[in-house]
Amino acid sequence: MNITNKNKKGFLLVEVIVGVSILAFCLLGIISVGQGFLRLSFQSFQGTQANFLLEEGAEVTRAFRDMGWGNISGLTAGTKYYLTYSGGKWATSTAVSKIDHVFYRYVTVSNVNRDDTTADIVASGGTLDTETRKVTVNVSWLSSMGTSTKTAMLYLTNI
Repeated sequence: MNITNKNKKGFLLVEVIVGVSILAFCLLGIISVGQGFLRLSFQSFQGTQANFLLEEGAEVTRAFRDMGWGNISGLTAGTKYYLTYSGGKWATSTAVSKIDHVFYRYVTVSNVNRDDTTADIVASGGTLDTETRKVTVNVSWLSSMGTSTKTAMLYLTNI
């Protein structure tokens, strides 16, 4: 049994096709993993930005309080206030505003009630504490998995 040149050439062609297919499959896997890594990195980056915006929102509300308790007590409970920075000053606005064309950040203020006997903060009942407000800072953005939201809550008192 002799193997002819014609059969050898056909076998070489099959080896080349199999080799190219394996190489293409490996490259496709590497590209897929790379895309996933980039997507997760971008989502992590946005989460970090949101954390900084959350912290900034809390610091701005503390600064409002430090400039005068009326800046906090004068806000209507349950209303969304968007923080804006213009002319070197922070301000609140009820108009929706976007940060870097990605993030929405708003602050809501809630009244605080205290237990009549222990003076602990209670969810319902008790006596209204006019010298304390609960502040909730929200940051949300649209990500590839839907709307993501981060929230921070703090209590501010008239000091």
